[in-house]
Amino acid sequence: MIKAQSLDGLFEKLLDGKSIFKNKEVLRPSYTPDLLLHRNEQINGLATILVSALRGETPSNVLIYGKTGTGKTAVTRYVGKELERVSEDKSLFCSVVYINCEVIDTQYRLLANLARHFEEEVPMTGWPTDQVFMKFKEAIDSKEQVIIIILDEIDKLIKKGDDVLYNLSRINTDLRKAKVSMIGVSNDLKFTEFLDPRVKSSLGEEELIFPPYDAEQISDILKQRAKMAYTDGVLGEMVIPLCAAFAAQEHGDARRALDLLRVSGEIAERENQPQVLEEHVRRAQEKIEIDRVVEVVRTLPTQSKLVLYSIILLRSRGREGKNVTTGEMYNVYRQLCHHIDVDILTQRRVTDLMSELDMLGIVNAVVVSKGRYGRTKEISLSVPVENTRKVLLEDYRLKPLVDFKTSVFSKMFS
Repeated sequence: MIKAQSLDGLFEKLLDGKSIFKNKEVLRPSYTPDLLLHRNEQINGLATILVSALRGETPSNVLIYGKTGTGKTAVTRYVGKELERVSEDKSLFCSVVYINCEVIDTQYRLLANLARHFEEEVPMTGWPTDQVFMKFKEAIDSKEQVIIIILDEIDKLIKKGDDVLYNLSRINTDLRKAKVSMIGVSNDLKFTEFLDPRVKSSLGEEELIFPPYDAEQISDILKQRAKMAYTDGVLGEMVIPLCAAFAAQEHGDARRALDLLRVSGEIAERENQPQVLEEHVRRAQEKIEIDRVVEVVRTLPTQSKLVLYSIILLRSRGREGKNVTTGEMYNVYRQLCHHIDVDILTQRRVTDLMSELDMLGIVNAVVVSKGRYGRTKEISLSVPVENTRKVLLEDYRLKPLVDFKTSVFSKMFS
């Protein structure tokens, strides 16, 4: 007879253990430190543009570009916070509104959030968009003030149309007292190619480019945060250099470095280790990479998932040492589509989907010559097979394929 474990004092026991963390939150992307390292040029550049708000003038609209983890959001929030502080000291009305367009990704939700920020009662659905926009204008034009709207990940917003950007970029012509300026932040240097030319010209009055950090700069950032995040003496000598080196390989991504430093500590703490060591960093790197791949695979379209599942089936069918050809992959893909009653795409289109998987780092496809038989692509997986298989089979459309390898698939090799 199995004795049930008592849950009495479950969390008390865990809390009794001494944590190696002082303040884990400083390692999260949402934290903005009081001193931003290695971004003086970008801070001064943005401050030079926004200082006109403190004179009661309308600052130019700004577009900020740079890869993930280059400090764009941190600098924008840092300068915005300082602008609000100085405006209070000078008894001026200056508001900075931060919007994450990955979360608030429609015209209606954006305008509703802006209106609610200025205490207008607007439902999150149901009103005509023009009415919401009017409410927002009425709310901000009740007094003399300058409003800076930060649109982080602005490229996510324009995927559903740029009408709201057009309206916001022209809003000052309808205002008597208030003045509005916008800051667009994006990882995508090319997103403006999809904008209406009128929106592009008014939104990109000023542009700032954020270069990647190098390994030494990332190391400085990690040392700064580690002092605040960890108790003294718990970080092994190689932890920060290794986190910095891994992140420098990922185009100087400081966010990735901070994630590595945090997850390394979490792994060590769960194992009741008194120190964070190099091995914890390596395991954290592996965990973060698996988590990234899992999230990418989870959001793939159905047809791309079928292409990937075809490759997994071929690789797991006694072919561990051999790469998969596009022809083999397409044959299995057709059978999968037939099995779950999905439209079969042409081989050319499936090859395009496979190239997209290659760009995402999920597979590696290399063109090889077969002599007089022409050329083909040989495909290998760049992700853990079992983790990827599990994620693919979470999709209800692919669930019927769970036993495919032991039924229809086995006939191919019999």
